[in-house]
Amino acid sequence: MPDHTPMDLAVFADDEGNSVRITVLGPEPSWSGGFAAEIIVETPFVNGRTDLILYDSKLQAWAEALDRLDAGEDIAWMEMSNGPSVFIRLAGDRDCPEVTVEDESHSMVTVRVPVVLPDGWIADHRERLRLLREGPRPRP
Repeated sequence: MPDHTPMDLAVFADDEGNSVRITVLGPEPSWSGGFAAEIIVETPFVNGRTDLILYDSKLQAWAEALDRLDAGEDIAWMEMSNGPSVFIRLAGDRDCPEVTVEDESHSMVTVRVPVVLPDGWIADHRERLRLLREGPRPRP
């Protein structure tokens, strides 16, 4: 993985110190064409991370999730797959969006993070996805 610079596929962060990031680390050696990645949760109260593998169908599902978010719908991404799931509610319990990371298959921990997102965050995430897809592809 030394040739690949890590990049954030998703960043949900606010001025309160709450954030959820999905960072692509580089090619995943155990999965041809896949990316090693991690979900990082940081808040003033709790911090954690979990590993995941991203491959084409997960990236396509992320593109579709962004379309649904843009249409005002809440989403569940990677819900029925091996590894962690990400849920985004646009109108969370604290009058702002909230991101929930569920890691039932490994740690059995769920973390819900309220975040006040900036205008244009969906377009920003579409651009991040485009850059990842158009960048160097992992080699088997």
